[in-house]
Amino acid sequence: MELSLLLMQQIIKLFIMIFMGYLIVKTGILKAEDSRVLSAVVLYLIVPCVILNAFQVEYSPEKASGLFLAFVASLILMFVTLPAVNLVGRLLKLNEVERTSVYYSNAGNLIIPLVTFILGEEWVLYACVYMSLQIIFFWTHCKKELSREKGIDLKKIFTNINIIVVVIAVILFFMRIRLPKLLTETFSSVSGMVGPVSMFIIGMLMAGADLKKIFKNKRAYLVTGLRLIAVPVFSLLILKLSRLVGFHTEGRQILLIVFLAVTTPAASTVTQMSQLYGNDSEYASAIGVLTTLASVITMPLMVLLFQSVI
Repeated sequence: MELSLLLMQQIIKLFIMIFMGYLIVKTGILKAEDSRVLSAVVLYLIVPCVILNAFQVEYSPEKASGLFLAFVASLILMFVTLPAVNLVGRLLKLNEVERTSVYYSNAGNLIIPLVTFILGEEWVLYACVYMSLQIIFFWTHCKKELSREKGIDLKKIFTNINIIVVVIAVILFFMRIRLPKLLTETFSSVSGMVGPVSMFIIGMLMAGADLKKIFKNKRAYLVTGLRLIAVPVFSLLILKLSRLVGFHTEGRQILLIVFLAVTTPAASTVTQMSQLYGNDSEYASAIGVLTTLASVITMPLMVLLFQSVI
């Protein structure tokens, strides 16, 4: 129950940040279109700092095996869930924004602060495994969906700053290379901006949107149900059947971190990418707000379900 209350507190904080972004546009200080610049800052500057900072920890065999467990669990969930979401998407005739909102969780912005407050800073490393894998999916599958490109440009993928940083961060960890303190402290400071700035973007987009029209859209509520209930329950079933919990002494906590990443609202990156590629970012923003609002209830319930099943 204590874990559920902590989750609710953190999600309420996100709503306050969304409201701040909403106010800065409504008061005329900025325009809704200015959020496009912030989207680029988050995607190409802040997120790389988050990844580098998270992997700058002391190496140990226990951490390495824990990372492997988190990697396997995350990879299984991502590869099994994707075709399931695509199948549901075809049956329900979901568009690109709806499909990606169902599949991609807001792990990048939520999981690190949540894990830090709930389990402690030493567990953040495992949270970054899911986040790092999701970044690769963002710049391959998600980008292809939202930009409506016919194929995947491998050159663009391997030269993308986020992909490069993931590779560098993992290499530095396993080679036990620590960056200078001045750099790590700088990365840490920038990393702390990921949650607030991402929420500001959603709020700014909401301020420039026709909210009545968007929130009357019944499909947005369908997407919310799929993202916050169907996908987490399906993922929990997969984790239970996989029996991965017994592969590490801290297996239950590591799987809880992976599961927490799955239960979060629709990814703010979907809103940011929709904006960059001109694919109905206002609708993506509305889904982001709806799922964040509903997650105040669903995330604590899903954690309770995890604790009773795993």
